[in-house]
Amino acid sequence: MLSYLHVAVTEGFTVVAYEDRATASLNLNRDGSGELTEATLHPVVTILEADRVADAEAAHARANALCFIARSVAFPVHHVPRTEIRGAD
Repeated sequence: MLSYLHVAVTEGFTVVAYEDRATASLNLNRDGSGELTEATLHPVVTILEADRVADAEAAHARANALCFIARSVAFPVHHVPRTEIRGAD
């Protein structure tokens, strides 16, 4: 989230809410050990600017490239984002 918010500021769009429900896959070995094999973030980002949805969605790739955690783990981190506009009901 922090990397995403940084990219949003850099790109000039306003995030007013950010929620995520991450999931992950675990490979269990016969000896009882295991390792995570992938993680998927499911962020729901609410922005102010209706004309910046494409920018908000593209920002996830840049945030992933900058993220300390994503760059430190030995498995891929995927993103399945959803962008909402504040007041667009």
